Amino acid sequence: MSVWGKLGGFGVGFLIGGPIGALIGAVLGHVLVDRDGAIFGPTPKDVVFTTGLVALAAKMAKADGVVMRSEREAFRRIVEVNEADRERVEALFDLAARTSDGYQAYARQMRDLLAEEPGLLEDVLDGLFLIAAADGAIHPREFDYLGEVARIFGFDAVRFERVAARHVRLADDPYAVLGASREMDDAALKSHYRRLVSEIHPDRAVARGLPPEAIAIATRRLATVNAAWDRISRERGA
Repeated sequence: MSVWGKLGGFGVGFLIGGPIGALIGAVLGHVLVDRDGAIFGPTPKDVVFTTGLVALAAKMAKADGVVMRSEREAFRRIVEVNEADRERVEALFDLAARTSDGYQAYARQMRDLLAEEPGLLEDVLDGLFLIAAADGAIHPREFDYLGEVARIFGFDAVRFERVAARHVRLADDPYAVLGASREMDDAALKSHYRRLVSEIHPDRAVARGLPPEAIAIATRRLATVNAAWDRISRERGA
């Protein structure tokens, strides 16, 4: 069952709590309360991932005071849903843009709920970059927003730059895309690249049961990393 199907069905026995839970509850007409220790097990990560991505995307679109049509269309291109679920997703996006909860509250809850899988937080940041760049440019206000979300997630400047380099030509540096140093020798660099590919490969997202949004983000990220590696290999004659 898709994330959106879970949110609309009787399976809403998983109760998240916090601003994300309140957002889902308002869309579904349910009152959600914190369910730590409930017999249904831990909160599904796919629900946290997708709902949090929608909420943070909506807040990013509203950062300049109004949600533009182009921003909504950019969101739709990245977060693909079945036509049957579109109304619910649109309602979630609209409500997140209007709610009084600041984006910091959503980012903090995602950080806490996904603490055991920090790679998922990087997936979320990648998704937000994709949405921000969908109109051809990431505007300064959006870049600042993304930097603050990364800080709340616990990312240091190096990790944020590594993610940003996959979407913005900071210095047109393929080493930044890999989070690697030019001083690394060929063997160390190749080992670093292979480890990175293993960490971010879309198959890992599939194996963890993550939603299509996460898999699509991982696929795009792997393509960017491979392109950077190919460029470095050509430059080094490897």
